[in-house]
Amino acid sequence: MRIHFERTGGFAGMRLSTVVDTNQIPAEEAHALTEQLSAAGFFDLPELLNSTGHAADQFCYRITVEEGSRRHTVETSELAAPEPLRVLLRRLTSLARPRR
Repeated sequence: MRIHFERTGGFAGMRLSTVVDTNQIPAEEAHALTEQLSAAGFFDLPELLNSTGHAADQFCYRITVEEGSRRHTVETSELAAPEPLRVLLRRLTSLARPRR
């Protein structure tokens, strides 16, 4: 499975992105990502999740998951993402941050 992740916006407007190939990371990390995708019902989410509120400097996210012949993209903001998806967003954000 390949996960394309991008976060934009925030106070500084910086872009953060990564591509995660679950065949190239430790098995326990791949399993955790798979579980979080399932818990979020990722493949059943609409392509665009909008919120009714607006917050200055919030992050916006774009996640595309490719698994076999399936491919699904979800775009959302911090406010619009349901909690199970936020858990996944936090993990992907951590994976996208440069390692020191």
